[in-house]
Amino acid sequence: MSTETLSDLAQVAENHAKTPAFPGVPTKLPPSPPKSINGGGSEVSDESASSSRRASDAQIQLRYPLPPQSTAPIEVLKEDLKTPDNHVPRDPRLIRLTGIHPFNVEAPLSALYDEGFLTSPELFYVRNHGAVPEVDDASIPDWEFSIEGLVKNPITMTLKQLIKDYPQITVPITLVCAGNRRKEQNQVRKSKGFSWGAAGVSTALWTGVAIGEVIKRAKPLRGAKYVCMEGADKLPNGYYGTSVKMNWAMDPNRGIMLAHKMNGETLRPDHGKPLRVVVPGQIGGRSVKWLKKLIITAAPSDNWYHIYDNRVLPTMISPEQSANEPKWWTDERYAIYDLSTNSATAYPAHEERVCLANGPETYRARGYAYGGGGRRVTRVEVTLDKGKSWALANIRYYEDDYRENVEEDEMLYGGKLDMEWRETCFTWCFWEIDLDVKDLAMSGDIMVRAMDESMNVQPRDMYWSVLGMMNNPWYRVTITKEGDYLRFEHPTQPALMPGGWMEKVKAKGGNLSNGFWGEKMGGEEEEGVIEEKTEIKMTKDGLDRSISIDELRKHDDEKNPWFVVNGEVYDGTAFLEGHPGGATSITGAAGQDATDEFMAIHSETAKGMMPGYHIGSLDEASRAILADPENIPSESTEPRPIFLQSKVWTKALLSAKKVISSDTRIFTFSLEHENQQIGLPIGQHLMMRLRDPVTREAIIRSYTPISEGTDKGKLDVLVKVYFDTKERVGGKMTKALDAIPIGHFVDFKGPIGKFEYLGKGNCTIGGKPRFVKRFIMICAGSGITPIFQVLRAVLSDRDDETKCVVLDGNRLEEDILCKEEMDGLVKGNEERCKLLYALTQPTESWRGLTGRVGRELLEKEVGTCAALNGEELVLICGPGALEKSVHDFLNGMGWKDADLLFF
Repeated sequence: MSTETLSDLAQVAENHAKTPAFPGVPTKLPPSPPKSINGGGSEVSDESASSSRRASDAQIQLRYPLPPQSTAPIEVLKEDLKTPDNHVPRDPRLIRLTGIHPFNVEAPLSALYDEGFLTSPELFYVRNHGAVPEVDDASIPDWEFSIEGLVKNPITMTLKQLIKDYPQITVPITLVCAGNRRKEQNQVRKSKGFSWGAAGVSTALWTGVAIGEVIKRAKPLRGAKYVCMEGADKLPNGYYGTSVKMNWAMDPNRGIMLAHKMNGETLRPDHGKPLRVVVPGQIGGRSVKWLKKLIITAAPSDNWYHIYDNRVLPTMISPEQSANEPKWWTDERYAIYDLSTNSATAYPAHEERVCLANGPETYRARGYAYGGGGRRVTRVEVTLDKGKSWALANIRYYEDDYRENVEEDEMLYGGKLDMEWRETCFTWCFWEIDLDVKDLAMSGDIMVRAMDESMNVQPRDMYWSVLGMMNNPWYRVTITKEGDYLRFEHPTQPALMPGGWMEKVKAKGGNLSNGFWGEKMGGEEEEGVIEEKTEIKMTKDGLDRSISIDELRKHDDEKNPWFVVNGEVYDGTAFLEGHPGGATSITGAAGQDATDEFMAIHSETAKGMMPGYHIGSLDEASRAILADPENIPSESTEPRPIFLQSKVWTKALLSAKKVISSDTRIFTFSLEHENQQIGLPIGQHLMMRLRDPVTREAIIRSYTPISEGTDKGKLDVLVKVYFDTKERVGGKMTKALDAIPIGHFVDFKGPIGKFEYLGKGNCTIGGKPRFVKRFIMICAGSGITPIFQVLRAVLSDRDDETKCVVLDGNRLEEDILCKEEMDGLVKGNEERCKLLYALTQPTESWRGLTGRVGRELLEKEVGTCAALNGEELVLICGPGALEKSVHDFLNGMGWKDADLLFF
């Protein structure tokens, strides 16, 4: 084919792609692309990925798309070095959505779109629930998987047999995470899922075997209705698994396949190396990676991940209700299979600007769209007036090139291009439309919607649900006129990345769910004042001292602890004795960057005290060293006997949640190994750190577990969840804890606290010994946990003669935590302990005390301090209001502060 002919074809394609400018576009069907002209040659290599991926022949380029240039990463990123994925090289351009591990990522939207119809493996989105199975290249041919269950002929075969004994096909398929565009939902109301942007979608050429061919040989028995799939990724609740209907798997037009190649290459680790299921037209969660089992059953999968993931619960079901009522998760009506129709705008890109002065007269808006269940997107429409009028965009169906422009039995990457007979649509399409810049200048936004061949159209408004899945309202890009420029903003940016018009509307107090994108009717934005965040000054005026990492590390001990917050160095020595949380709160951070802990825990009052301890700034090179995990001293490969470490965060896996009441849970964490001891002294606390599921900000709080410090392998933490109400915003940490799934890692550090009970009346306060003959323990709500620890230690030792009085105040009887355990401790020990419960809202059947823990009760049960030598000590833990009132009452009764200890 001559160069002139190629040029003519390119011009024909370009002219065909254009539509009249907005507005006044005549209503017509989107044109289909013209059939490419082949100049005789049709050869495409079917064996060598390296040769076939290079589209050196222009004729091949015109016949159908081949993958973009791809360079496989060879280095493991430093973020992954200390994770179980330390064997997986990855592309640094990917945006991490769940912190460092597990690996859940999407590409920048513009980069994804710019690669074209096919996505390189390095920019293809990744959804991992845990660690990536490590598969040695040499073992790939011998990878085994089974077909079992309701079959006459159970089969176990290797990947080598799958390739040798079954016909191979190659087809383009788009995969989409059910959470695509979830951050928009999280801006309206936090869901239980992390914040995907609009790039949780990618397309590749997959090579493998139609799943129906394999199942046929196993000969399903009568009653077989489902194909359950299980991977090799071992997670806290078993291996990842899910299911699809048997008739879908057996229908060639549905296209479900077992794939071992992606864009002509062996699958990479994050994408299922060496074998995975690929299910076209359905959410990515059904395409099981690292395939080990196909189980033919009469019912849907009972796998934990099939039940508790990938569902759209009714919009009125709150996160709290979904946690307390398992029936919502087991109702198969709410399981997601087919994708919903969706679209997004890639250009104009977020924060893109267009010049009005001597700029272009038209702007070409571009983006993607996809349907579900094999249904083709038949139209994409764009509006500049919030849906009053629409213009039809051009659609480019690249998938059709593989149907219309291939030779009979043509092979690609070792598989037949098996598309010409199919009626289903497996991939996304690209849309574009030329818009008059003068019209853009008069508009406030560009919105796009898509419709499929079943007339399923994207809704105007969002359907919020607990998991934040299948979000597909019109995609809105706002336009702001700034002098001679138009500036465009997308709804959100993924993960923790700031930006997006939704964030601005929310900051101004706009209601994003009011049906008008947070604006008033008529298009005027609601008036609102963005509250200025007052920064607390934490540095000393006039101080100009640069501190090196070596100097900092000379002060990483308990005598002269220096620590770093936001790059500034502080000397905590003078506050060791006076710190409310005890000296360990400071010494545990010595020589380290304590920014996360300090900023998450401390009040504005504490921050205001910091200039008095400020001694200088860490130099830039030292900041980089402190922030680099590679510079952390390598840990011993030997299993550690003690879990808690005072200076290092240690991960434990959430392995179980036990619902105690509507707002109380026991969270069970698995330690690093079953023989590892918790290592928490009696009466002390530990710090827990996790990332907000939506914002990914660090949340750190102190807790006293109900496990004994000498327990091994497991750690139980009793937590009262403070949900949002009309009157107040709930607790960040407790809501986040309640939202994370089983299998999530949480960081722990400790011990901290100034009090420690040593036994038989001996204790230390701030490191100083003290002997106690009588404890008065006053608590409320979850403040019972440190009290319970100390009481258990006293009453479990028959030789401990210490006396105890416990006053536990609550609102309702069901609010009394650890009641069964407390009653059990006291039973038979009544001469050593008096246990009293008081309720402010008792029922008629209540036989305990009524009213608050006030002066009258304290005078009656506690009295004045009789001991003059410190042998009586009051331990107090509860809400701030309780602690303040008890403090005042006891001071008025003659108790000195030295005899009062607040946990």
